[in-house]
Amino acid sequence: MSEAGDGAQSGAGFNLTREEGLARIRLIRSPNIGPVTFGQLLRRFGDARRALDALPDLAARGDGRDKGRMPYRAIDPGVVEAEIKAVRAAGARYIFHDSPDYPPLLRQVDSAPPVLIARGRADLSRAAPVAMVGARNASAGAMRLAREIAGALAEAGFPVVSGLAVGIDAAAHQGALAGRGETYGSASTIAVIGGGIDMAYPPENATLQERIAAEGLLLTEAPPGVAPIPSRFSTRNRIIAGIAAGTVVVEAAFKSGSLITARLAGEYGREVMAVPGSPLDPRSHGCNEMIREGAILIQRAEDIIELVSRFDGVPMSHFREEGHALPDGPDDGIHAQEADEGSADANDRIAALLGLAPVGVDEIVRQSGLSAGGVQMALIELELAGVIQRHAGGRVSRIL
Repeated sequence: MSEAGDGAQSGAGFNLTREEGLARIRLIRSPNIGPVTFGQLLRRFGDARRALDALPDLAARGDGRDKGRMPYRAIDPGVVEAEIKAVRAAGARYIFHDSPDYPPLLRQVDSAPPVLIARGRADLSRAAPVAMVGARNASAGAMRLAREIAGALAEAGFPVVSGLAVGIDAAAHQGALAGRGETYGSASTIAVIGGGIDMAYPPENATLQERIAAEGLLLTEAPPGVAPIPSRFSTRNRIIAGIAAGTVVVEAAFKSGSLITARLAGEYGREVMAVPGSPLDPRSHGCNEMIREGAILIQRAEDIIELVSRFDGVPMSHFREEGHALPDGPDDGIHAQEADEGSADANDRIAALLGLAPVGVDEIVRQSGLSAGGVQMALIELELAGVIQRHAGGRVSRIL
């Protein structure tokens, strides 16, 4: 699937046929398929084309005794062909999860998007990026600090990742662009957006978004034309946290989206840092609480550079919740025999264990008495049938 012909990415040593590229995009765009299920289907069937062929049978098995539902249908190939043309028209390209240009740290995250759409310099994600997030209604002092720190990080060779929101996000992007040196190899900034690559949001950052696409890197997992609605921001946050070796929160209130990004970074085993603030300012309460819970206190770019430079996969910070993801291992694969034997019984047993509150897959394995591979296959069938949904941290819940 050539970059010139279809807007797809094909780096050195990465060969993907047009048919397989189209099938991968169809697979991730099809109903009830998220990143985790996509990866498990690819491992189970070997490629996306065979996985697509298997979807109707898998979904039918997940239906159990409910035969009144319509048969499962993957997204029409014509819809994906139109998407590919729109990506190309926007001057963008696809980056697949096994491409050399896919962000290496993001690839380690179970829920990482199997397909990204990009404009700009994909090489930026390889140079130990640092995420910087914070309040939309940030104080003038916090935005100045964000610009200064981001500029120093860029000059030192650390790309700055953020979400292109107003406030701290925009200040971080602006500072990194200003701090980018004269040479092409100098670090700059990566913006992860919640909508399509052709959508400018918020409108006041449209010019900044275009500059980032020209001088830095613009990324999204959403197809062109998708509006950046609030529900997409939480999924965008996992990409911001996953790309970066560390996440810095400059100013944030309790229960803000910035704290969600920081907690995700902690779950992924990355450094989590926070700038302290006055206890009299509610916009600092989130950062101060983060520091109490184990985030590293930072006040200048040198603090971040020192921490991230020696990051070896074992963070110094302790700001994280207990992981819920099922660990990888030789017994966690999805095997054909496990998928075929007693599938209906396994589905019924797992569905009965699930409620509306998300629970970890490892807990389901313990309570069901099934093998890890058998549980994973059953979850795929139940998800395709629309019985369950997946959540961050390797958790699942039943759909009402």
